[in-house]
Amino acid sequence: MNRFPKENKLCGQLRIAQLYKEGQRFTAWPLRVTFQAVNIQKSDVSNQILVWAPKSLFKKAVQRNHLRRLMREAYRLHQDLLGEKHYLIAFNYMDKEELSFAVIEKAVCKALKKIAES
Repeated sequence: MNRFPKENKLCGQLRIAQLYKEGQRFTAWPLRVTFQAVNIQKSDVSNQILVWAPKSLFKKAVQRNHLRRLMREAYRLHQDLLGEKHYLIAFNYMDKEELSFAVIEKAVCKALKKIAES
């Protein structure tokens, strides 16, 4: 069964603000990725991600939801690229047009590999 549980979602204003303030940034077009390694002792807690598509570029909620769904699915399929470390990750969509799943999946894979290397 394919799921994206609540534990994998980055929630809370303080944690999100801390990620954007202290995290490292890079671009894997069409995504801007912000990440931060975290030291977590519990083995049941995994990586947490935040996906974001701007309202200024996509006025209709249907478009934003579709892009977020594509980014989450690409992450879910390739999250094993990160290895054993724990990260907080934010994927921000930057392109003005809706791109296909193949393009977004390629960008997410590239981003996850770069995060794992650092």
